[in-house]
Amino acid sequence: MGWATPATLGPMFDSAHPAHIVALPGTGSDADFARRAFGPAGAARGLDLIAVEPDPRDVVASCRAALDVAARSGPVLVAGISLGAAIALEWAAEHPDRVVGVVAALPGWTGPDTAACPAALSAAATAAQLRADGLAAVIERMRASSPRWLADALTQSWRAQWPHLPEALQEAADYKWPDAERLATFTLPVAVITAVDDPVHPAAVAEEWAALVPRSRLHRITLDELGADPAILGHVGIGAFG
Repeated sequence: MGWATPATLGPMFDSAHPAHIVALPGTGSDADFARRAFGPAGAARGLDLIAVEPDPRDVVASCRAALDVAARSGPVLVAGISLGAAIALEWAAEHPDRVVGVVAALPGWTGPDTAACPAALSAAATAAQLRADGLAAVIERMRASSPRWLADALTQSWRAQWPHLPEALQEAADYKWPDAERLATFTLPVAVITAVDDPVHPAAVAEEWAALVPRSRLHRITLDELGADPAILGHVGIGAFG
């Protein structure tokens, strides 16, 4: 269950050529990273990319509004990272006639009980630190414990989202991820991507998503590959659709 072949994914893409690729970044991230992740693969296929800049005052609503607007031009291919993957799949499930498929990169959890979700715990802890210590101190600690590529990306997006960054991170921490029933009844094709050595987005979660979604394919990468070139997410995920 849950393992699609290229022949299964391909015809859906070919019969409903997307008007756009819409890319949603992850928690605390920005449109720039989403663009770097999915833009090259879209350009290689002659597809326009809309990279969404979330409003830190209302992250989920702003992403959903951007999807609503983009889909007015025709069915879209939705690509999301982490929280963006959850939003993408939920929105696509509610608007199946406006979506060609979903790329779900680095899903963080399954279901509403996020008490043990690493991504939710990290977002809540960072929000608390920001409120207590301020942006500069938290960025300094983050940079000391993160790979250079991630530290640079988050420094850029966190500074842009300040002073509303704690609100954005808390919203992400409180978000209820798609449950098993939602995934098992999802009818569109999904390319699921996991970084096998990512402790915040465990590979077991992506494997569960791929096992539950009837028309899915799981792709495995590493954090080093992602850091060397974020475009691997698009080449692997969008590439699954042809």
